[in-house]
Amino acid sequence: MEKLWNTVREAIKNIDPVLFICATLLSLISIVTVYGAVDNFGMSKLKMQVAIFIVGIFVTVIIAFIDYRVIVDKLWVPMLVGSVLLLVITLLVGESGVNMETGNKSWLKIPGTGFMVQPSEFVKFTFVCTFAKHLFRVQDHINKPLTVLLLAGHALLVVGPILFSGDLGVALVYLALIALMLFCAGLHVGYFAVAAVVLVLAAPYLFEHLAPYQQRRILVGFNPSLDPGGYGWQPLLSRAAIAAGGFFGQGLFGGEYYEQLPASHTDFILSTVCEKFGFFGGAVVIIIFMIMVVRIFTLARSASHSDYGGLICAGIGSMFVVQILENIGMCFAMLPTVGITLPLLSCGGSSMLATFMMMGLLHNVYAHSKGVRDASRVSELDIDISLLGRR
Repeated sequence: MEKLWNTVREAIKNIDPVLFICATLLSLISIVTVYGAVDNFGMSKLKMQVAIFIVGIFVTVIIAFIDYRVIVDKLWVPMLVGSVLLLVITLLVGESGVNMETGNKSWLKIPGTGFMVQPSEFVKFTFVCTFAKHLFRVQDHINKPLTVLLLAGHALLVVGPILFSGDLGVALVYLALIALMLFCAGLHVGYFAVAAVVLVLAAPYLFEHLAPYQQRRILVGFNPSLDPGGYGWQPLLSRAAIAAGGFFGQGLFGGEYYEQLPASHTDFILSTVCEKFGFFGGAVVIIIFMIMVVRIFTLARSASHSDYGGLICAGIGSMFVVQILENIGMCFAMLPTVGITLPLLSCGGSSMLATFMMMGLLHNVYAHSKGVRDASRVSELDIDISLLGRR
């Protein structure tokens, strides 16, 4: 029993308190919001959210306790191959969105159960690990053209199937974290300039080859009034729900706009929070996210330079930034509706559990960075004692 308690105590020491508190607060806000809308969302959504929260906490602690370098160093290639195979299988036999809130072919049924998972959410975890490891291996010659091509191939293996599945929102998140990880790894700014020029020149061609509904969503996304009764209806209704909340909201069981708003428990959960808890509730959520993101990038800067922990933190941090900004922009009818969840707040098993897994990875980097700092302090103390003895 004592050995078990010591193991638990050591695992708890690996947890960064700031990130843990932020993740817990966001999850509890989500659960309370779903509880207040249970008549509309259904009891199954509430039970799922509570269950994933409990499981997520255990998963976070377990991942934080296992040295990420031991796993990634040995398995980064199988992790990459497995991720690509999973995405390809999803592309071939995944659900196309019939009877679901998404039109993207990005869901897999678990055989023998009624559950469905979104593999691209879990692949975020493996991709951040494998891409960080790849970058660390080539950091001394990262600006060589062949190295850049191999890194681009690594990224395309994962992003390609997601783009073909039609999940543009998730693909954008991957592209953003890839760009920031490359920048943090020391890729020359000239490569980014060339990529930007190519993207601008290719934009018209890419737009022409999007599905008609995707084209319409992009155009209407920046100006919902162009189609208020069609693709603009959802973002306009979302903005109305936020406005109806006023400063302190309609109350836990109040509000009516969210009841008509599609995906008000997933992609537009922030609109539901704002209608129920007002500007105050929305501001609290955004402030918690800001604290979390700042803390993640602080961990990235303080991580040991002898491995790829900092790159992992940078990748996860950029993923949070893009998802948060895009989701908030959708809810305020300022950006196109592309189907992106709000981390830890949106109702959904795959998104929430995958986010807890990545939180565990952040705690893991924190624990080992903390170990390096503690060892450094011990060395300094030994030197001071040695000097004192000489005196």
